[in-house]
Amino acid sequence: MFDPALARRLMIDNQLRPNRILDARVIDAMATVPREAFVPERMQTLAYIDEDVQVAPGRYLVEPRVFARLVQELDIRESDRVLDVGCATGYSTAVLARLAREVVALESDAALASRAGQLLSRHGLTNFTTRVGSLAAGAPDLAPYQAILLAGSIEEVPAKLREQLAIGGRLGAVIMSGGVGKATIITRHQAGFGARQIMDAATPTLPGFASEKGFVF
Repeated sequence: MFDPALARRLMIDNQLRPNRILDARVIDAMATVPREAFVPERMQTLAYIDEDVQVAPGRYLVEPRVFARLVQELDIRESDRVLDVGCATGYSTAVLARLAREVVALESDAALASRAGQLLSRHGLTNFTTRVGSLAAGAPDLAPYQAILLAGSIEEVPAKLREQLAIGGRLGAVIMSGGVGKATIITRHQAGFGARQIMDAATPTLPGFASEKGFVF
């Protein structure tokens, strides 16, 4: 019989800790949020597997070890405002909301955004705002953000999103290059942006981020 509490503990012991996720705040947040509540009911027994779980067409809960590592490396503080790009049903927002002062949950699918808002409220969270709009465009009216998380892989980070980071802000995403995905943290400095790769990662593509192709002569 499916035991969510046991599944969460096994996720932490078998997926997170062996993959260098040791931040107590991140582990506590993921031990608290019921991941099974953010997937379709028929899939609840799969909520904690070490794979991406599809929750809607083109939307996934990123596998726990990749998601947790990105969140850990974003080094989210209690005073931070965070932009969650592609929040889907709201699981990522629920975790982030336990770490940050405020989370802006961005979705291009209005029905998903509504569902996320309902689930987040149902679980007692109040420090979030849902937004419907282009994922690649972000939510500039609420910027700057101390952290931005993208819930899927992309080819490149749009300038519009990078510019929504505060100075010292961090952006986490899986960036694809040559068919290989790298979980990457981009940091905004006074003089520009820096990037560091933290692990290999294969996550589904987040729609709306295809690189613009130039003219071929």
